[in-house]
Amino acid sequence: MLALAAVAMPGAVAAQPAPPPAPQAAVTSGAGEPAADAAAPSVAAAPSAPSTPSVAAAPSATPGPTTAPSAAPAPSAAPAPSKRKPPPLHEELLPILLLVAVIALVVWRLPRVEIQHSSAFRRRRLLNWLPLGLTYAFLYMARYNIVAFKDVGGLSQQEFGNIDAIGSLVYGVSFLINGPLTDRWGGRVTILLAAGGALTVNTIIGVLIATGNMGSSPVVSLGALYALNMYFQSFGAVSIVKVNAGWFHLRERGVFGGIFGILISLGLYFAFDWGLRIGLALAPQWLFFIPAAILGLFWVLSFIWVRDHPSHAGFADFDAGDASSGDTGPRLDAATIIKRMLSNKIILIIAVIELCSGFLRQGILKWYRDFAKGVGIGDSFVYSHWGMVSCIAGITGGVFAGLISDHLFQSRRGPVSSVLYGVMVAGALAILAFLGYAGMVSWIIAFMAMAIIGVHGMLSGVASQDFGGKRNAGTATGIIDGFVYLGTALQAVVYGNFLPEKGSAAAKDPGNWIAWPGAMLPVAIIGMFFALKIWNARAGKHVAPAAKA
Repeated sequence: MLALAAVAMPGAVAAQPAPPPAPQAAVTSGAGEPAADAAAPSVAAAPSAPSTPSVAAAPSATPGPTTAPSAAPAPSAAPAPSKRKPPPLHEELLPILLLVAVIALVVWRLPRVEIQHSSAFRRRRLLNWLPLGLTYAFLYMARYNIVAFKDVGGLSQQEFGNIDAIGSLVYGVSFLINGPLTDRWGGRVTILLAAGGALTVNTIIGVLIATGNMGSSPVVSLGALYALNMYFQSFGAVSIVKVNAGWFHLRERGVFGGIFGILISLGLYFAFDWGLRIGLALAPQWLFFIPAAILGLFWVLSFIWVRDHPSHAGFADFDAGDASSGDTGPRLDAATIIKRMLSNKIILIIAVIELCSGFLRQGILKWYRDFAKGVGIGDSFVYSHWGMVSCIAGITGGVFAGLISDHLFQSRRGPVSSVLYGVMVAGALAILAFLGYAGMVSWIIAFMAMAIIGVHGMLSGVASQDFGGKRNAGTATGIIDGFVYLGTALQAVVYGNFLPEKGSAAAKDPGNWIAWPGAMLPVAIIGMFFALKIWNARAGKHVAPAAKA
């Protein structure tokens, strides 16, 4: 996390004090936020798109003499200088690129685990997982754009909580279908389904926003479309795990867990910081059109380069040394595999831990900016660079967890998860103690993001392969990630209903946010308890394949 401290140095520029808060404009967004703080394009487009949610509550919608009232707010809504511009793009990208370069150098210089692959195999494996992984990262952008839409005034906090809960439940339940489908069809087919489905639904949402045809209730229209989006999105994680289970030996998968953490973190950066830029610069429909276009590009790249097995790319397949090692019998039906996974004690414990991870991860990522803005630190470094900070934290946590898992704990995932859950417990306690010091809370949250993304990479990204085996990696990942999103749905309901509404007077008092860390603490303790129970858990054979790939 030294990278986070170092990266804060340029913050003196980013965190310049905003002009004194001129009298609050009477005009408010649909979320109860000052209109000057919402995306300017969405306000400017009010006459042509009257049903855009952020404009729905505008005074121009009131009956009577519309000319005078609509002109009157203009002077008070004018103080656009209070709406900060995002920092220059290079200011955010450069620290991320430097961190990835340093990590690549460190990984390259580390002693190799006993698995030996040819240089040609490693090059082809890179060409396999890189487009696959970046497709997965941009799926995040096409999922978390609903958060950016909320942040520019498109949804109230309660509307967002309800839509997010619906989508998260659909995402979690879908794994029971999509995990076995991924095992049967292969990860290449299902990552193409994920990208194609998500880009289609995002395009439809963008069109509805642009044309003002969202209906009277965004919870109904957006909720249904977001649920469909999340169904396709649920193919993403199982696809990347399924494909890489055949390309990485168990003794190498800790390093892959670090890669998985990097991809998640880049996805968060694209979602939060690029989403904020899009929301401030363009009309809100572009929050959905742009991720759809990017996914279209990566659909093509994945179609060209991604292959399910080394043998599909001209290399020999090898025994990965995991739970399915030596299993050459006929493939079992989906119901039998699910029953077998659910009767595996280790899989169930990991699922419970990841339920806690889902609650904590989204509790941090989706609500930090609402807290920061509510208590008056919307111009702080962490708030302004939240995508970059969470990206660097996630990369650091994922790589740290992966390297020590393979090199210190002999590819055991429980010890790393226990240590990182200890960070989560300490972080929740620290927030409770320093809730009134919002600037300090921001950095505590960054450390917690590091820990929880590291845990998620280790368990959903790696342990699911280890204990499910490469034959059943999709089903195992589906079950585990299903619990992750059950936790996500729980946090959406809890925080959507118990945290103060963004922009309200109650949100300005840090004491009204006590439910935020208050709910995190018991969940973190439960997660750490179960992580300790799998401290010594191992999967499969810990030997290198006889043949060199």
